Amino acid sequence: MRALDTIAESIRLGSAHPTKILNTLIEVENEGGLGAVRRIERQLSLGTAALRQRQHPHADLSQTWLGAARAYLITQAERKHAV
Repeated sequence: MRALDTIAESIRLGSAHPTKILNTLIEVENEGGLGAVRRIERQLSLGTAALRQRQHPHADLSQTWLGAARAYLITQAERKHAV
């Protein structure tokens, strides 16, 4: 999945622009629906825990991606519920 490559590269470099994060999540949803976003969220959850255990210097950025994925899922669920 191209999004995982984007996320991994961002974490490796230690930076991600908020627009890049949002656009990546939108692309994931467009390609595979909210189920795909949930799979990304799950991968980020596991990856963030592993990075924290290894005391990786960019673990906080991984946490940022995870929080963004969770916020995206919540927002989309609320939008669908409101319609």
